[in-house]
Amino acid sequence: MPALALRGGSHADAQADLERAAGFGQWWYDPLTGQSLLSPAARDYLEMPGDTADSLDACFGHVFEEDLPELIRLWTGAQAQRPLDVRVIGLAHGMRWLRVTPLPADPARPRWRHGLLQDITDVTHAAVRERLGYALTEFLIGTHTLQDAIINVIQLICRNLGWEWGAYWSMEGGEADGQLCCKHFWHPPDRDLEQFSAISAALGMLPGDGLVGRVWASGNAEWVEDMSSDKRFLRRRSANMCGLWSGYVFPVTYVSDDGERHRPGVLEFYSSLSRQPDAQLPKVSATIGALIAQTAQRLETESVIRRLAEVDEMTELDNRGYFYAQLNRHCALHQRQGGHFALVFIDLDRFKPINDAFGHEAGNAVLQEFARRLRMLAPPPARVGRLGGDEFAVLVPDSGDSAHLAALVDAILAAASQPFAYEDVALNVSASIGVARFPENGLSGPELLRSADAAMYRVKQNGRNGASVFSTSSPDTLAAQRAKLAQRLSIEAELREALLAGHLRLAYQPIMDIASGQLHGVEALVRWRKPDGEMIAPDVFIPIAEQSDLIIDIGRWVMRQALRDLASLQGGALARLKVHVNMAASEFVSGALPDTLRFMSDELALPTSQVVLELTESMLMRQPEQVSRVMHRLREIGFEISLDDFGMGHSSLAMLKSLPISSLKMDRSFVRDLASGERDRAIAETILDLGHHLRLEVIAEGIEDAAQLAVLQACGCRFGQGYLLGRPLPLDELVLAFPDGRPR
Repeated sequence: MPALALRGGSHADAQADLERAAGFGQWWYDPLTGQSLLSPAARDYLEMPGDTADSLDACFGHVFEEDLPELIRLWTGAQAQRPLDVRVIGLAHGMRWLRVTPLPADPARPRWRHGLLQDITDVTHAAVRERLGYALTEFLIGTHTLQDAIINVIQLICRNLGWEWGAYWSMEGGEADGQLCCKHFWHPPDRDLEQFSAISAALGMLPGDGLVGRVWASGNAEWVEDMSSDKRFLRRRSANMCGLWSGYVFPVTYVSDDGERHRPGVLEFYSSLSRQPDAQLPKVSATIGALIAQTAQRLETESVIRRLAEVDEMTELDNRGYFYAQLNRHCALHQRQGGHFALVFIDLDRFKPINDAFGHEAGNAVLQEFARRLRMLAPPPARVGRLGGDEFAVLVPDSGDSAHLAALVDAILAAASQPFAYEDVALNVSASIGVARFPENGLSGPELLRSADAAMYRVKQNGRNGASVFSTSSPDTLAAQRAKLAQRLSIEAELREALLAGHLRLAYQPIMDIASGQLHGVEALVRWRKPDGEMIAPDVFIPIAEQSDLIIDIGRWVMRQALRDLASLQGGALARLKVHVNMAASEFVSGALPDTLRFMSDELALPTSQVVLELTESMLMRQPEQVSRVMHRLREIGFEISLDDFGMGHSSLAMLKSLPISSLKMDRSFVRDLASGERDRAIAETILDLGHHLRLEVIAEGIEDAAQLAVLQACGCRFGQGYLLGRPLPLDELVLAFPDGRPR
C-alpha cells in the first residue's frame, strides 16, 4: 500500500488538514488491480464514501459524463502526462471544477499511478465569468437588433454556465393592461425541449402571475428548485415531461437619466440538475441584465437617430435626404448590374388653399392620408418618399412592365382625387405626376429627378390632374425640356427677389360705362420690369407664381398697393373710383381673408365698397362651400365681389343665385367673334339677360375693335373693358388720362 495508507493516527489527520488548507488532495491507482486510493481531501472532492474504490465507476460516480473518457485515460496512464480539468456534480457541494495532475511515479512503488486533485472551482468560475462578460460585451456592442442580442446572450449563458434552456420575456401592450410573452428562447440542439419551448411561446402572463410575472413585478430574482412541484411555476407538467428540474429567473432592469426604473423584460434559465448550490448565474445576472438594458437603450437611441435621419416625421415615409440616397444607390447598382427602374414624381394640386382655408392641421391630415394611400399602392420593394411640402416620389424597382407602371400611376391619380375627410369636411385635391425611367432619362439621381420634374411640369401647364412620362424622342426634345425647367426655376428665383426688392408695379386698366363714356372703375394688373429694363409678361410669371407659394405673397402685395393708390385718390376727381383686384384661388378659401382685408382698408380709412374682389368661376367650383362662406363674410364687411371669366366654369344657376356677387365679367372668348358669330352673340345676350334679371352688373372683357363694341351696345351691355376702351396705365398716367372721370 502507499505510504499514506499505512500511516494512521494524528500524523494522518495532520496530513489531511494540510491538504485541505492547501486546496489539494492525492490519488493513487493500481493498474494491476484497478483499485484507486484517495486521500481524505481527494475523497471529499469526488464525494466518495471511503478512501478506496475497487473500480473506476465507484471512484468517478459524480464526474460529468462527457469528462469521463479523458479522465480515465489520464488516471490509468493511457494519455500524455498533462493536467486535466473536469467537472463533478454532487449533493454536498453541487458542481465543482477539479484539476487532475499526474505526478512522477514513486520509485519505491513504480506500478502505482500517482497524482494530485486540486479544487479550482473559484478560479474557473472567475475565468468563466470574465470570459462570459467579455463575450457578452463584445457581442452586445456590435449587435444591431435586440432580437439578435437576446438570442445570442441566451446561447452564451447556456453554453458557458451549463444551463439547458433559456428564454427572454417582455411586455406586450402597456403595463396597465399588457401581458408578458416569451419572445426568444434557445436550447442545445441535442436536447429534446421543443415541447417546453412551444408551451412557453404560447403562454402569456400578467404581471405578478407565475414565477416570471412575480420577478417582473417585484424586480427581484428567484430560484425554482423543483420545477415539477413548485406551484409558482406555471409550466410544471411540461418541465417534468422534458426532464427539467431547477431554474433561475431574474429581471432585466435599468435606471434612466431621470431616475426612473425601467423593466424591459425577464430572463429565465433551467437545468435538468439541481443547480442552486453551484450556480454562477446569480453572481453575473445583475451584470447581464445591465448589459442587455444598456444595449436596449443604445439600440433605441440609434433607432431614434436613424429615424430622424431617414423618416419623414409627418408621413412616416422616407424623408428627402434618405430617399435621394436610396435613389443614388439604386442608380449605382443598376449601372453595374443593368436593368430598369422608374421614378414617379408627384405634386398635389390645390393643396395650398386647404392650408389657408382650414389651417395646417387640415393640410397635415391630407398629407398623412395620401402617404398612407401611397404605401398601400407601392409596398416594398418600392420606396415611397416625401420630398417636402406636397411633393412625393415613388421609386419603382422593376419597371420593365410598362402596363404595370401605367396602372400604378393611374392608381396614384385616383388616390389623390378621392376626397380627404377632415372634421366632417370633404377636402379635394388632385395630382400632377411626372415619370422618368432609368437609364433612358438619366443615369444619376439628380438627372432622373430633373427629368421627372420636367414631365410633371408639363402636366401642370396642361391643366394639372394628369401624368406624363419624360420624353426622349430626340436629343433636342430632351435639351428643350431641361431648358424649360431651368428657365422656370430661374424665373421663380428672380420673381422672389423682385418681390422683395420692390421691382413689381401696378397698372390700371379702365372699365368704362359704355353708354356715358364715363370711367366706371379700374382693374389692378401686376407688371414686372427687371432692373435692366426687360419686361416679363404676366402670362409668363403668373403661372409660375401660381405653382409656388409666391402667388399668395404677390396677391397680398397687389392688394396692399392697390389700396394705397386708391387712398391717394381721395379728395380728387377720382375719389369714388372702384378698384378690381384679382384674387388667387388659395386666397379666396382662407377664412382669415375677410379680417385681413378689413384691417388693410381700415388702416387707410378707405370705404370697403370701393374694392371689388375678382375670383374666377372655375375657382368657385373647386370648393364652393368654403368659398361661399368667405364671400358672404366679405360682403358683410362691405367688399364687392365680381365673378371673372363667367361662362367658363360650369357653375349652376342655383348656386349663382345664392352667391353674394355684385357683377359678372363676360369672358373674352365670347366677345372675340361677336361681329361674325351668331352663337357668340346669342351667348352674350343670354349672359346680359341673366345679369339683368339677377340685378348684377355685367362687364364685357376683351373689347378690341369697334364692331365688337357695337354689337355689345346693341345687346344692352353697359360696362366694358379692353384695349379699344383703354390700355393699362400707371396710376399717374391714369389720373392724367381721366382728369374728371372722362377720357381726355
